[in-house]
Amino acid sequence: MSINIQNKLGFTPARWDNCRLVILDQRRLPNQEEYIALTTPSDAAQAIADLAVRGAPLVGIVAAYGLCLVKDPKNDNDFASACQMLAATRPTAVNLTWAIQRMNDVRSQNLSLRHVKDILVDEARKIHEEDAAMCAKIGEHGNSLVPDGAHILTHCNTGGLATGGIGTALGIVYTAFFSGKRIHVWVDETRPVLQGARLTAWELSKAGIPYTLISDNAAARLMADNKVSLVIVGADRIAANFDFANKIGTYGLAVLARHHGIPFYVAAPSSTFDPACSDGKSIVIEQRHPDEIRKIGGVAIAPSDSTVYNPAFDVTPHELLSGVITQDGVESPPK
Repeated sequence: MSINIQNKLGFTPARWDNCRLVILDQRRLPNQEEYIALTTPSDAAQAIADLAVRGAPLVGIVAAYGLCLVKDPKNDNDFASACQMLAATRPTAVNLTWAIQRMNDVRSQNLSLRHVKDILVDEARKIHEEDAAMCAKIGEHGNSLVPDGAHILTHCNTGGLATGGIGTALGIVYTAFFSGKRIHVWVDETRPVLQGARLTAWELSKAGIPYTLISDNAAARLMADNKVSLVIVGADRIAANFDFANKIGTYGLAVLARHHGIPFYVAAPSSTFDPACSDGKSIVIEQRHPDEIRKIGGVAIAPSDSTVYNPAFDVTPHELLSGVITQDGVESPPK
């Protein structure tokens, strides 16, 4: 079923094509579906930093392909510089550094061979394909938690635009819908850069899945009115104790879900787990440009000199989790 679902998405966020990396520019969605070619590691780093590509798994995939764009991968300085540049783009998502380390290990093991670049491309493709397979498994395991007729609330974008496959949290939505279940999705707009409104709504619309777009502050009203069956979100880093970082606003949803007795799940592949991170307090939270708050679509909505606090993520403590859905099944957080 997963292959059929992948085909139904109707887009590919990143692909390796004739020695270059082609990405769907997510900054232009939903109004314009434009693919752009990246030809240097710097191009890949800029695309990640500027949110032309985003989503923890996809960022890791793009970083892996970005290292295939190093002109001479046998040059230690050039390769190390590219690794550092890509790693510095977004500090919270562990998939980024995980993929870079994996590519660096493969290069080190094969440095004496002539075709190092080909080996790097093969490894990047493996990372891409493995993520697609993990997404399919996450969808299958998560589908068992979705009742027929469910109203699912999700935050940010966790579908095909954020991964190498059908998605994590949204992959569960796809799997439930295409397995024949009657479902409806509540889509948080996800301020400040509207990944829910611009990206998740776009994906669901293309797939023909019923959804309703809501402002971020409408979730409490829906829960109080018994209109939410469960909440499923993604993650950018999961600590050893199952505390996890996700798009800003996730923590508030978890608190609301607990208060209203609504199951709250996080869906993520194993590459999002960081065993070296003991708990959520150890997770570095990315701070982004103030204009993401001061403006919407380039139009000012606040005075230009407004002081802004703009963390890209918050941390949800594991005590608020009903479970973590991975490619291996549904895991219960520690008590």
